[in-house]
Amino acid sequence: SGRQIFQPLHTLRNAEKELLPGYHQFEWQPALKNVSSSWDVGIIDGLSGWTTFVEDVPADTISRRFRYDVALVSALKDLEEDIMEGLRERGLDDSICTSGFTVVVKESCDGMGDVSEKHGNGPAVPEKAVRFSFTIMSVSIRVEGEDDGITIFQEPKPNSELSCRPLCLMFVDESDHETLTAILGPVVAERKAMTESRLIISVGGLLRSFRFFFRGTGYDEKMVREMEGLEASGSTYVCTLCDSTRAEASQNMVLHSITRSHDENLERYEIWRKNPFSESADELRDRVKGVSAKPFMETLPTLDALHCDIGNATEFYKIFQDEIGEVHQRSNPSREERRRWRSTLDKQLRNKLKLKPVMRMNGNYARRLMTREAVEVVCELVPSEERREALKRLMDLYVQMKPVWRSTCPSRDCPDQLCRYSYNSQQFADLLSTTFKYRYDGKITNYLHKTLAHVPEIIERDGSIGAWASEGNESGNKLFRRFRKMNARQSKTFELEDVLKHHWLYT
Repeated sequence: SGRQIFQPLHTLRNAEKELLPGYHQFEWQPALKNVSSSWDVGIIDGLSGWTTFVEDVPADTISRRFRYDVALVSALKDLEEDIMEGLRERGLDDSICTSGFTVVVKESCDGMGDVSEKHGNGPAVPEKAVRFSFTIMSVSIRVEGEDDGITIFQEPKPNSELSCRPLCLMFVDESDHETLTAILGPVVAERKAMTESRLIISVGGLLRSFRFFFRGTGYDEKMVREMEGLEASGSTYVCTLCDSTRAEASQNMVLHSITRSHDENLERYEIWRKNPFSESADELRDRVKGVSAKPFMETLPTLDALHCDIGNATEFYKIFQDEIGEVHQRSNPSREERRRWRSTLDKQLRNKLKLKPVMRMNGNYARRLMTREAVEVVCELVPSEERREALKRLMDLYVQMKPVWRSTCPSRDCPDQLCRYSYNSQQFADLLSTTFKYRYDGKITNYLHKTLAHVPEIIERDGSIGAWASEGNESGNKLFRRFRKMNARQSKTFELEDVLKHHWLYT
């Protein structure tokens, strides 16, 4: 309608003040360690609680956040009607259900590249931002006499930007480990305190007690490696879930199980730091399997569905190029030839599928590339019949595997593919290690390894991969840009709090 519906902070109507964190009263039992007990706290400086010493370089970064517990209370009060509705649907008398509520929270954190304002000319200033957000995935209650909890609320769209609530916005480069950890430090401390305590708030007119479980699954691999103290993603330790090296993963593509955990990473870091057996650098690195920094924040080892799509599509794109150039018959072609194959491939995809070449593979391109019609189009350029068959078979298997780690609830949405997953991944791996051996001799990409080796195990543990992915947070990145452009005051100090507030109201 062209009407400006977002108002500056000081003119908010009461309805909006009710929706923002800091409005509802609550208490923790026992009180949270090192967290103030006041409940009417709105937007705070992301560096608050960070005492600077004389010799500390003051972090010249701008960051705004909500206090974690205050934000969670606000999010729960938003769900008040859903919770009451859920109790009624399950036939539970809400006057007896005052304790035993469990809330499961998905946490996501993602760095955004260039968020600088596009204003005319001049040198491009790299301005990067990091956003940390959470989604309430489910609320369940344990009734006396029952062993299992009864779920009374389940987030129907766990990957929508509407259910993904911003907690902390900061202008930091996600690679700047020091600053990132300084700002997220208090968040981690609050989160740890909350796991050891119960929240008492009034829901439906009665005081009820909630406990929280946090699952950090909405991180891409780069962020997980940074938070968990692992080497960067080019490391020989290919996986954030198991200890396999790249060479091992390319030999044995399917049979791996999840071994890494936050606590183990902490132990390994201690070994790395102390080197108790006085080993050489290589031996030591092999002992700790590439953990060489202190794990900072506990993440839940999982597979990030969105980046998995992108990583595998990049891989297929390269296979397509190699097949056009028949690399399996000859070794190391020149860069010129490779460039030629690539432009042939791009031209074909553009003409037949209207797929414009992209600089960096993105989600949408990946989804369009990984289809049967795309492989048909590519096969028109592949000279030999048997290679065409192999390519089609490869894509066919992939298309069957993909819904298992994309869907929110695979056992409901694609039970057949779920049952066949291990078999399909074995077939896929066999194809790669025979027909496409030229690409997988001693090397394999991180996400391909995870796709083949870890999916069934994660699904057995969590029931889903797609629901726990980082998509909601990624879509929130678009909102960040939009709010920053349209609804924020143009001063560095106020800008982030306006964006944070609008984003919260949007969710």
